[in-house]
Amino acid sequence: MSAATMSPRERGKVLLVNPNQMKPPVAPLALDYLAHALRESQFEVDILDLCFAVDISREVERYFATNQVLAIAVTLRNADDTFIVTQDFCITRYKEVVDQLKAHTSAPIILGGSGFSIMPQDILSYHNVDLGIWGEGEYSLPLLLNKIAANEAYDDVPGLIYRSQGELRATPPTYLDLSHISAPERSDVDNYRYFVEGGMGNIETKRGCPKDCIYCVDPVGKGKKLRLRSPQSVSDEIEALLEMGIDHLHFCDSEFNIPEQHARDICLEMTARGLGNKLRWYTYATPAGFSQELAALFRKAGCAGVNFGVDSGCDSMLRSLGRDFSVEDLSQAADACRKEGIVSMFDLLLGGPGETRQSLRETIETMKRISPNRVGASLGIRVFPQTKLAEMVRKQGPLNENSSLHGSVSGNDSFFAPIYYISSDLSSDASEYLAQLVDGDERFFFFGTTGGADKNYNYNDNTILSDAIKAGYRGAFWDILRRIGEGS
Repeated sequence: MSAATMSPRERGKVLLVNPNQMKPPVAPLALDYLAHALRESQFEVDILDLCFAVDISREVERYFATNQVLAIAVTLRNADDTFIVTQDFCITRYKEVVDQLKAHTSAPIILGGSGFSIMPQDILSYHNVDLGIWGEGEYSLPLLLNKIAANEAYDDVPGLIYRSQGELRATPPTYLDLSHISAPERSDVDNYRYFVEGGMGNIETKRGCPKDCIYCVDPVGKGKKLRLRSPQSVSDEIEALLEMGIDHLHFCDSEFNIPEQHARDICLEMTARGLGNKLRWYTYATPAGFSQELAALFRKAGCAGVNFGVDSGCDSMLRSLGRDFSVEDLSQAADACRKEGIVSMFDLLLGGPGETRQSLRETIETMKRISPNRVGASLGIRVFPQTKLAEMVRKQGPLNENSSLHGSVSGNDSFFAPIYYISSDLSSDASEYLAQLVDGDERFFFFGTTGGADKNYNYNDNTILSDAIKAGYRGAFWDILRRIGEGS
């Protein structure tokens, strides 16, 4: 019998698993989207969300005591937390969950998610699993499951990582035309619980990033080609979340205003529906061309805050990092937000190739002069495989002889475990020097070797954030920390 003629019951049940236990919790957006796609493909779907589990092994055992499944899909949201101070390698904890699943079922396990897609073969090998989907799963996962149900060969499924004759092989992904995809109902994940315990909901309006930042893995995991959702579909999904009582959202796009016209169209649709009066939302954005006119559209649509990934306040470092904007753009973006009453956050990635004490000083002085509401100063850049930074580092010779590298350098030529780049021109006291430059300025979040817990803007196991959310704070994590600091 072919999969096309099977009923949902004959195809078998699919279990979607979220192993991410970072706190404050972030809703597993991928599982909501995948569950929607699987049901449209006539599959039965269960979700095993282990985010809030006290005893993971007991939850897994309880599920399989009464259920049999065709296959299990596990979404890996983060490979690590990308902070040099904590160096939390999430992959090891995910393996514990996968091992628990293996102990209770022989059903095939399929790995996927944004964290998986940035280094899929290494992660698949580490977990000793035979199947993975890199990139978008809404098309490839149902296709793979149909072939598994019909006992057919699946080596032609797009975006598949699979083991064949002892070797891992990969097929190129097929990216979806998101403009024709219906809005998911968002009813499979307990989004309201995530809102209550995590402070905000989430949504995406597009996928892909065409930029060439030397360190970024978004183009690796999500593709360089932009795929845009329709403003109507995005607004329909927002309305579904509002009906659940979720009135603070974060747009998960790499940068919401790329392309700018798409951001404008979404804001206009939201405003036309009156959504700007019902919710507050946050987003990532590029400062390039961010005008007061655009900020006004954001505000009318309900925007409360924008996180600009500016990386540096020094033009030569911006060029070194592959950024396509200038310090003048940063100033205009901060000014546009200030005039429209939108809170702004500037995120810095310090210590990259070419960073010196002089460029570091220039950056901090620039931030103090431009004066966004908050500045996140992160020292050390995570080196991920398949990035220009990784290529650059490899050309410099053996990793364990490179004085700019820190973390799991030995025996880790693939950059699988966390390795961080801090320019050796900064010398060994870079963190202390940065702290001196910041000089206690309350506008800065600085979690370095000398930073205190009150300045930790890494949300991973952040008890200050979690306690604030329990007390009723809502919004982006950086903005919650800002309001705590200001007593508002």
